[in-house]
Amino acid sequence: MRTNELKALQKVLSYSFKNEGTLLQALTHKSYANEKKGPLTDNERLEFLGDAVLDLAISHLIMEQFPNLPEGEMSKLRASVVNESHLAVMAKGIGLDQYLLLGRGEELSDGRKKPSILADSFEAVIAAIYMDGGFEEAFRIVSSHFSKLLSKTDLYIDYKTRLQELTQERLRCMPVYNLKTTSGPDHARMFEVELQIEGKLYGTGNGKTKKEAEQEAAREALENLVRRKTF
Repeated sequence: MRTNELKALQKVLSYSFKNEGTLLQALTHKSYANEKKGPLTDNERLEFLGDAVLDLAISHLIMEQFPNLPEGEMSKLRASVVNESHLAVMAKGIGLDQYLLLGRGEELSDGRKKPSILADSFEAVIAAIYMDGGFEEAFRIVSSHFSKLLSKTDLYIDYKTRLQELTQERLRCMPVYNLKTTSGPDHARMFEVELQIEGKLYGTGNGKTKKEAEQEAAREALENLVRRKTF
């Protein structure tokens, strides 16, 4: 790989490597290393480290962005975000597929498009940044890619289902949702919902649909239950 290609990728990453050899290793698939003679090392060990760095960085972000989210929900959210599909999209988004060093077999079988290869390579690059610049730099890069994704929590957390599971298991009751108000013109309705548990108000929610308002009320109720140490 030419030096200018490595420089171009570093510009996209917003990180300049002190040791570009670490970045080169992160881009080297085992199929390429097996075909070439010389001291080339593939990226499998970096993938292993990158997985751990990502877990720590994402856990840190979740703790910051969701201070009242229960531990079980934090684990679910992290697992939903750090998966092969999302990592492959991240890799594709920075054009990582263009820079991968693949063996002939992988090239012929569209290896650059395989989610598993893209995801593993993204993890390896995060590890390379960690090795070269420390956790602070790795966290900065992870944060820049994942903060927006984490903000879309409704994609990962079904608050209504989680609340129902917890209230049935620990309180032996069901949450009750009451539609309080409907406002706005027909094309822009807004719904307000109150949520009660054993006759007590635990959450309110607003949304463009009743379902959206109920999800918001359930989210608030979960936070209140944790805050009041009901669970």
